[in-house]
Amino acid sequence: MLGSGSAGNSALVATEHCKILIDGGLTARQLVLRLAQCGVTPGQLDGILLTHEHGDHVFGLEVLCRKLEVPIYCNALTAEAIRCDGLFEQHRNWRIFRTGAEFSICDVTVQTFPVPHDAVDPLGFVCHAGSGSLGFITDLGYATKMIVERLRQVQTLVIETNHDEKLLQNDPHRPWPVKQRIQSRHGHLSNIAAANVIEELLLGKIERVVLGHLSRDCNTPELACGAIRASLAKYSFESGKRRPARFSRHLRMRFSKPRSLCSGTL
Repeated sequence: MLGSGSAGNSALVATEHCKILIDGGLTARQLVLRLAQCGVTPGQLDGILLTHEHGDHVFGLEVLCRKLEVPIYCNALTAEAIRCDGLFEQHRNWRIFRTGAEFSICDVTVQTFPVPHDAVDPLGFVCHAGSGSLGFITDLGYATKMIVERLRQVQTLVIETNHDEKLLQNDPHRPWPVKQRIQSRHGHLSNIAAANVIEELLLGKIERVVLGHLSRDCNTPELACGAIRASLAKYSFESGKRRPARFSRHLRMRFSKPRSLCSGTL
């Protein structure tokens, strides 16, 4: 994860033969710096995948792509939304696909699927390369049955744990309509909601979970980790098929020292 949260979201998925940027919500300068921490230059990118058009997912891409011909992969509605204000006028390398499509970027096969969020046509991804697979779902109000089925075979899951429900309810800075939007079926996953998704995947191949998109004000790494660990603990003593996932987390706080979690290698 190059960045995760309301300040900007971006992730690098890499194999020996392919480097894909998922979203680019950081400034162009920060994208370049954090890619460099992973040993990658922007010119080495084979593609940019977009989940949706919100600013915290696309903010730095227009500047980053001014001198690059890297393909931008997104659906038609997302492309229309981010180009409607005149941005990306100089960029000509668009790879438009239908939501639900499957395609390849070098040696990575990308499966796309819709997610419920307050954007024009938001997406989740599953990336396969060799024997490795990664699921990527951030910015969604709830996980549909179709989403869970798409994720059953992934080994690594990047999932949103946006807020702790009690902290959100008690937050004095957010008006009630904003709280309602966040908690709605087109808002964001809470810690408990994300834990429930992970529970449903324990019978599959999941081995590692990366938590993302934590709210600065309404969540903490400790609360998010605690919610997932409490959920996994329910299965740790059950015999046979269920097994807890290996667990990691990532949170970029506003004043934290910049660092990258380059764990997206397939």
